[in-house]
Amino acid sequence: MPKEHRDLLITLYSLSVLKDLGLDPASKRARKMIDRVEKRLVFTWLNDRPYLRGETEPCINGRILGIGAYFEKPNDALAKQLLAEQLEDGGWNCEAPKSRRSSFHTTICVLEGLLDYERAAGKPAVGKSVAKARKRAENYLIERGMLRSLRSGEIIDKRWLRFSFPTFWHYDVLRGLDYLRDAGVKPDGRMRGAIEIVIQRRHQNGRWPMNLIHPEYVPLKMETEVGRASRWNTLRALRVLRWYYESPSLPEAERARWSGHVSAQRAAIA
Repeated sequence: MPKEHRDLLITLYSLSVLKDLGLDPASKRARKMIDRVEKRLVFTWLNDRPYLRGETEPCINGRILGIGAYFEKPNDALAKQLLAEQLEDGGWNCEAPKSRRSSFHTTICVLEGLLDYERAAGKPAVGKSVAKARKRAENYLIERGMLRSLRSGEIIDKRWLRFSFPTFWHYDVLRGLDYLRDAGVKPDGRMRGAIEIVIQRRHQNGRWPMNLIHPEYVPLKMETEVGRASRWNTLRALRVLRWYYESPSLPEAERARWSGHVSAQRAAIA
């Protein structure tokens, strides 16, 4: 990969992590950072297109859309571009149009970006189209149990059972469920298998470990030891379980299981 491309990806991943960690977009450092991005970064191979206007791959553009909406302002043109690239099965794929099947990896990146865009825009220029597109893509994940082939029912990739942070462009079950929670999707039984995976990944000490470290790089000191308790995995897992088991849309017997997980929560934060 050319150095220029690699540097732009490191910028993308770093901005995404800072957003996910909740950096105040109005803070002095955030404003200085995003001002530099706007003034200095371009895609030279796309006639010097400004960085926050996006490029050609939906997996990258989904992240850029979210970054721009969070730190700067909603990009209506980029949102429209992503909506136009949604595939018939409801998701997205960076290999389209060569591939007409959606990718879990690309789909989750676009979903997160559209959600950030929709929140920042209030009433976006694309109207109800964003909410409709997100609903279709959410169903794409849910109908597949968050990790299974619709045709065979088999797990598509067992690496999705291993949780990591930062996630970069990679999909996993916890990332998918945490998106649904953040988007306010009502839990239902089709998610039960994925929820059970989250529960099974919890260690006896009540915490969730770092299962996997992706090879992508960010110049930030993060949790780095596989197998050790992960604060970010634990945080995301606990809020996913709370969202699922406290939902009034679930049967009472299933919601009652939450009391057992409360003990795990207390142990995790002790």
